[in-house]
Amino acid sequence: MPTEDEIRNALKAVKYPGYSRDIVSFGLVKQVAVNAGAVSVSLNLTTANPEAARQLKNEAEQVLRVVPGVKSVYVEVTQPQTAAGPGPASANPWSQQAKVPGLNRIVAVASGKGGVGKSTVSANLACALARLGKTVGLLDCDIYGPSIPLMMGVRGKPTISPDNKMVPPEGHGVKVMSMGLLLDGDQPVIWRGPMIVKTIQQFFAAVEWGTLDFLLVDLPPGTGDAQLTLCQTVPLDGGVIITTPQEASLGVVRKGIAMFQKVNVPILGIVENMSYFTTPNGERVEIFGHGGGQAEAGRQNVSFLGEVPLFTEIREAGDEGVPVVVSAPERPPAQAFLGIAKALVEKLA
Repeated sequence: MPTEDEIRNALKAVKYPGYSRDIVSFGLVKQVAVNAGAVSVSLNLTTANPEAARQLKNEAEQVLRVVPGVKSVYVEVTQPQTAAGPGPASANPWSQQAKVPGLNRIVAVASGKGGVGKSTVSANLACALARLGKTVGLLDCDIYGPSIPLMMGVRGKPTISPDNKMVPPEGHGVKVMSMGLLLDGDQPVIWRGPMIVKTIQQFFAAVEWGTLDFLLVDLPPGTGDAQLTLCQTVPLDGGVIITTPQEASLGVVRKGIAMFQKVNVPILGIVENMSYFTTPNGERVEIFGHGGGQAEAGRQNVSFLGEVPLFTEIREAGDEGVPVVVSAPERPPAQAFLGIAKALVEKLA
């Protein structure tokens, strides 16, 4: 007789309409029951579109009927009832918002704790992808402490398009959007959670991103409102986890990985930042230890995308608003980021 795991694996062949991801990874399969060859499956959709429901029900029944040992199949589909009527078949399974046109790959850059250089990696990774010939956007979702505008050298406010959307300014060939571009000077953001949620949703619905090969989303540290809102607003292609080598950082990396797994976002890999420092006389000093990120990637069975040593040039370039990938592309610091960018492109190919 088939097992529940075998039924779930079979359902991975069913793609959500308009997406390359399957209904299992989207978290739409809520219940699976198997009894003497009789299979019962419950699908919970968040779109009210009846055509999407019919299509998914039919495809699920087809793939399950050919599973060895299955004698009968019952697929139940539940949908929300909305006064506005059915939405498009391509509606985002995580919410009622449609997939953002033109954004081919959306990748979240996250860390379990602050101070690991996540925004520095995000800025340089975006510029590295642009140097590889990709069209790139960089969204700063750290609402309380936005640093991407400084690191990317972008200071102008977004312009407004004819259809009343914000047009993100560009820095070094990368489109940039951040709360830091909407505030005056050092004005603080003193908001509760619901305002954070609404703002992140608007960064997708009210911004004219155009057509991008990659949109990198620089998340704040932790596993709070910003992270969950992003996962529920758009279908992510994956998450990149930034860590430093020491155990204090690796411990919270595991929490970040667990969060992405709970919302069915694949982990694209781990990047170890501040891996080691080389003194002017050539001595290598492992200030925070070394190899912890790669070891953790092995334990978690995820890819290790690369390591970035401590270089003064990286900090100086970020403070000047010209990431080292742009200011000194042939130097070792830039080559480290370019290697990670190539590994990411290969991972998503």
